[in-house]
Amino acid sequence: MSKITINIDGKEIQTQEGEYILNAARANDIFIPAICYLTRCSPTLACRLCLVEADGKQVYACNAKSKEGMNIATMTENIVKERRAIMEVYDVNHPLQCGVCDQSGECELQNYTLEMGVDSQHYAVKDVNRKDKDWGHIHYNPGLCIVCERCVTACKDMIGDNALKTVPRGADALEAEYKESMPKDAYAMWNKLNKSLIGLTSGEEMLDCTSCGECAAVCPVGALVDTHFIYTSNAWELKQIPATCGHCSAGCQISYDVKHTSIDNTDEKIYRVMNEWNYVSLCGAGRYGFDYQNRVEAKDEKAFANAIEAFKKADTIKFTSTITNEEAYLLQKLKEKFGYKLVNSEAKAFQTFLNNYSEISGTKLYGYDLEATHNANFVISVGAALKSDNPNARYALNNSMTVNKGAGLYFHPLKDPVIEGLGKSIMTMYHAPLQEEAVLYLILDLFADKEKLPSDIVSYLASFHSTKTITVEEIIKEEITEIVKVMKKNEETGEEEEVEEEKKKMVPKKVSKEVEVDDNRLLEILGADDKFMETLEKNLAKKDSFVLIAGPDLYTHPNSKNLARLLALIEKYSAFELVMIPNLTNTLGVSLICELDDEVGSYAIGYNTKGDFTLSALGDGDLDMPAINQQEGTLTSINKRVNPTNAAIGYNGYELNDIANELGLNAEHVIEYTKMLPEDKGFKAQEFDNLPNHYDNDGTEHRGYLLENISTVTSGDEAVAAFGDEKLEGSLIYMANPVRQFTPFTYKTANLDEVSGVYMSEEFLSKSDFNEGESVRVKSQNGELVANIVSDNKISGDIVILPTFDPKLNSEALFSSYRFATASIERV
Repeated sequence: MSKITINIDGKEIQTQEGEYILNAARANDIFIPAICYLTRCSPTLACRLCLVEADGKQVYACNAKSKEGMNIATMTENIVKERRAIMEVYDVNHPLQCGVCDQSGECELQNYTLEMGVDSQHYAVKDVNRKDKDWGHIHYNPGLCIVCERCVTACKDMIGDNALKTVPRGADALEAEYKESMPKDAYAMWNKLNKSLIGLTSGEEMLDCTSCGECAAVCPVGALVDTHFIYTSNAWELKQIPATCGHCSAGCQISYDVKHTSIDNTDEKIYRVMNEWNYVSLCGAGRYGFDYQNRVEAKDEKAFANAIEAFKKADTIKFTSTITNEEAYLLQKLKEKFGYKLVNSEAKAFQTFLNNYSEISGTKLYGYDLEATHNANFVISVGAALKSDNPNARYALNNSMTVNKGAGLYFHPLKDPVIEGLGKSIMTMYHAPLQEEAVLYLILDLFADKEKLPSDIVSYLASFHSTKTITVEEIIKEEITEIVKVMKKNEETGEEEEVEEEKKKMVPKKVSKEVEVDDNRLLEILGADDKFMETLEKNLAKKDSFVLIAGPDLYTHPNSKNLARLLALIEKYSAFELVMIPNLTNTLGVSLICELDDEVGSYAIGYNTKGDFTLSALGDGDLDMPAINQQEGTLTSINKRVNPTNAAIGYNGYELNDIANELGLNAEHVIEYTKMLPEDKGFKAQEFDNLPNHYDNDGTEHRGYLLENISTVTSGDEAVAAFGDEKLEGSLIYMANPVRQFTPFTYKTANLDEVSGVYMSEEFLSKSDFNEGESVRVKSQNGELVANIVSDNKISGDIVILPTFDPKLNSEALFSSYRFATASIERV
C-alpha cells in the first residue's frame, strides 16, 4: 500500500492507503471516541461512537478506509448530538455502584460519560434480571455489561479461542416511539444492546478456552473481571511497575499492579498483571502467574559463606534460562575468571542450532519476528506445540488468518484441537516424529526458487517425484437426439394431429478417463490426504507475505544440524521469512552471551536447577535467590528485542551479584552490566535506566532495543543430507507442558491450578483401559516415573504428554534429547 495524505479537522496527516480512519487518527494523536474497536482486530460497529464526517458523508471511523485527499470532520453538530445520545443509552439501567466496582477509576464508560457531558437522562426501558456468572478464572456481571463485544472480538481475532458470543437478553422490545424521536445511530445501538448479552459458545457453565484472561483485560467496564481480583483493591490505590513477563520467550510487556498486603502488613503484594492489550496479548501464565516471588526475611550469612566455599571448589555451574541477560553475563565473567564449565542443555542446543543455521544464512539470527507475523497472510509452523511453547506465536498465526484473511499450515505429530479451531484456512498435517526433515524438504520443494537453489538439492527433491496414472471422472456435455411427439395442424385436413419430431439437446454425462499426474512421495511420507495440494492452492490464492515459524522440536532432533541448514535454505531461496521460538524465557540471550559446555564436571553449582550446591529462586536450594519479578535487568525475546524488566516485589536476601563481587567482580547493582553486554553478539552499550518500555498510539514499540543481526562468515557449502527412515515404534510420549504452564515458577503460583501428571487426550482415554486420576508407570529406555493420569481436552490423538513444570515429576529423565520418545504405560 502506498502513502496518502488526508485531512482530519484541518490537520494534514499521512497514512497508508486503505488504513481505517480511526487508526490513522490515533497514530497522529487525534482523538476519535470508540468503545468497541480494538487495534489488531476487525471492526464490529457495536458502539457507533466513532462516527465522523468524511467528504460530507457520515461514516464510522473504525470501518471506513482512508483515501487520498479525504477531508474528515470529527465534531459536527449532528455527530456531537449522536454521540451524546449513544452515551445516554449506555447509561440506561447501568448500576450506580462505581464506589465498589473493580473498574472504577479506569472505566471507559465513566470517562466517555464525562467526555460527552451526559448530565441527564431522556430514555428509559424496563430492565431484566441479569445474574452474575462465575466462569472459572473469569467473573461475568451482566448487569454492568454494555455489550460492546470487545471480549468476543479479542477472543476471536487476537487469541483464536472463539469461546464467547452474544446471546439473547430476553428483554422487552423498545417502545416504537423511540425509533422516530431518537438519533438514528443511538437507536440502532440501543436496539441491539437491548437484545443481547455475552454468553459461552460451549453452552456450559465454564469457559472452554486456554484461559488467557484477555477478555477481562479489554473489557471497558466492570462486567468481566479476573476472579482472583474481585473486590481486592481500587484501581487508584495500585502502583504500576513496568516489566517484561518472565515465563516464556515472547517477552510480553506487562505491568505489575502492587500495593501493601493489608492494614496490618505493609509488605508489598502483586494484585494483578495488566498489559497494553491493543498491542500485545498475554497468555494465562503471564496474566495469572505473577506471585512466584521468593520471600526471605533477611540475608542468611552462613548459607552465603557456604556458597562462596562451594564456588571455590566447583568446576561447573549448571543453570536454566530463566535468568536475566545480566546474570548470564555474570556467569560468563566467572567462567573467564575461574574456568568454570557453564552447562545449560536447552540453551546449548539452541546455540548450536543457530551456529549451524548461520553457516548458510550468513547472519547470527533469524530474520523475522512475531510482530511482523501478525501482518503476514500465509504462515507455516514446524516443530512447535504452538499453543504452549509460545502462545504469542499462536496468537500471531490466528491474527494473520482472521484479520488479514490469511491461511496457515501446521506440521506436528501431536494433534491439536486448539489449532484446528482457528478456522477453515488452517491446514493441519500430523506427521510421525522424526519426519521434520521431510517437512522442510517439502517446503523447499513447494516454495523455493528452483533456478537459484543448489542443483544437488534440486535433483534430490526431484527424486521424490514421479508420475502416476489415475482414473478421474468428469462431467461433459453431450449432444443427443430424441424423438418427441408434438401436436401439429395438418395443412390438408386442417385438423390437429400427433406427429414425431427429432429434437437435439445437450445433456450432462459422467465419463471416466485416465490422466497422468505428479506423485510427490514427500506428501505420502508425511501422511497428506489426496486433497492436500488442491486445498493448498486455494489457500495460497492472493497470498503475498509468507512466514515460517520453527520450534523447539528441531533443536534437539537427532539430525538438528541438517534441519538448521534446511531452514536457512528456505529463508534464502523462498519468499518465507523465518522466526525461531527460543525454548525458555531468556534462551536467546543466554545462547548469545555464554560460552556453553556439554558435560558437567566433578562438582557443580546449580542455579535454579539441582547441583551439588544449589542457588534457587524457588526457595528450595542451599541459598535463596530472587525470582525474575524481584529483579531489575533485561530479557531477550523471540522478537530479538532486549526488554527491560523491573522488580515488582522487594528481596531481602543475597543475589548472584553478591556472590560475583565476593569472588572478585565489582558492581554495586547487577544492572551496571547492562551496558557491558557483548556488542559483537548484537547487544548495545546502553544504560539500563535509559531503556524505554512503552508503545506509541500507532503501535510502534519502544521497549529496550533490537539486537543487531550480526553478519557471519558462511561455510560456502550449502549441501544438506538426505533424511533417513528412522521411526519411533510403540507408544509415543512427548515432553511438553499444558496451556498456562512453563516452568516450576508458573507451577508455584496460586492462580495457575493445572494438575501435575501424565496428560492424555479424552480420545485416548476413551479407547484405552485407563481412567483419569489413576496412577500409571511410564517407562522408556532412559528411565521411568509414576504419576496420575490427567485428562486434557486441549490435545487429541494417542500421544501422551509428560510436562516439565513440576520438578518432582522429573519427566526429562525419560528422554534422551529429542522431545519425542517411546515408552510403555501400565497401571500401577
